[in-house]
Amino acid sequence: MITLAPFKALRPEATHAKQVASRPYDVLNSKEAKTEAQGNPHSFLHITKSEISLPEEVDIHSQKVYDAAKENLTAFVSRKVLFRESKPCYYIYQLIMNGKSQTGLVCGSSVNDYENDLIKKHEFTRPEKENDRINHIKTTGAQTGNVFLAYKNVAAIDAVINNWKADRSPVYDFIADDSIQHTIWIVNDNDTITKITELFKTEVPATYIADGHHRAASAAKVRAALGGENSPAGADIFLTTLFPSNQLYIMDYNRVVKDLNGHTAEQLLAAVKEKFDVQPASKAVAPAALHEFGMYINKQWYTLTAKQGTYTTDPIGVLDVTILSDNILAPIFNITDQRTDKRIDFVGGIRGLGELEKRVDSGEMAIAFSLHPVTIQQLFDIADSGNVMPPKSTWFEPKLRDGLLTHLIYDEAEEA
Repeated sequence: MITLAPFKALRPEATHAKQVASRPYDVLNSKEAKTEAQGNPHSFLHITKSEISLPEEVDIHSQKVYDAAKENLTAFVSRKVLFRESKPCYYIYQLIMNGKSQTGLVCGSSVNDYENDLIKKHEFTRPEKENDRINHIKTTGAQTGNVFLAYKNVAAIDAVINNWKADRSPVYDFIADDSIQHTIWIVNDNDTITKITELFKTEVPATYIADGHHRAASAAKVRAALGGENSPAGADIFLTTLFPSNQLYIMDYNRVVKDLNGHTAEQLLAAVKEKFDVQPASKAVAPAALHEFGMYINKQWYTLTAKQGTYTTDPIGVLDVTILSDNILAPIFNITDQRTDKRIDFVGGIRGLGELEKRVDSGEMAIAFSLHPVTIQQLFDIADSGNVMPPKSTWFEPKLRDGLLTHLIYDEAEEA
């Protein structure tokens, strides 16, 4: 069963919350982060993307960048933009996007649970991305990035969280520039904290990483580097937000390809028709069901429906990303490793199908494919089977904001 812990969050004064809150560090490049933080000295991007305050020629993975993050974090505290909670608490985080609400519990999840596979994974991690977060955590002493976890919903947990929201005022409540509303409540009552901890320990057999595999892996490796079981107590947990599965929204994750691998458009269509039923469409195709795809080429959309025999029923083989890879990307385009092949790129569904048209019509790409979103049950099935998903299979929205709740791995005495 799952072990959770309350923690003493480093968080902004309420008057600064909207200014501090920033998009996750890994959805922005350095140039975008610099533009977004311009004119806002309170933006948490000064900590998570601290290269924005350094000369452009500085390597973003150099120690200078991590030292700058530490200096900026210290400055935020000294300027009283951020302060540390006086006691360990849980936090309830509600997001509303396009009228759809989802509510999660912000807490410390156990590194032991991660290492013992009670926290399930469905993606491989890349060493260079892990090392970046390891160096950031070790230098700043802070876990600034939230790991997004899912669990199979439990009515008793829902009741505790909903009752707390109904009976108390939030500490933060604002609408960000992207029109997403962020609302946070502090759970500081000892009896309620104990009840939540016990409910997860008795009712939730596992949690699943939805977003944040590199952040989770990095937290585990930082603890090992700091002495494992003898590390600071704060390193035994890592910053997570847990959402019940019935509230999660997975968006499509689409593909664009640079060239037709020597085929004409006519040859390509003929090859696709061997494995798919193909119909021209009068508008952009957002697949309505699993095993249906959209294809855009030469300013024309097509609906593709996978024929029988093009996929298997095992957890990986049944995925639409696998069907596309096995029947189109590999045999027609010779794209066999989507992680490393420079001819393919990925477009999160939040950008819309118009982004696919834009990239093809501009000549940057030759063809685009739209996919139906992976279901949360498919994610659970793959993680439970011990398999990993193909790259870029899931895109979760809305994103949690960095800076509202940070976990420090040292307490005040250790830090001193």
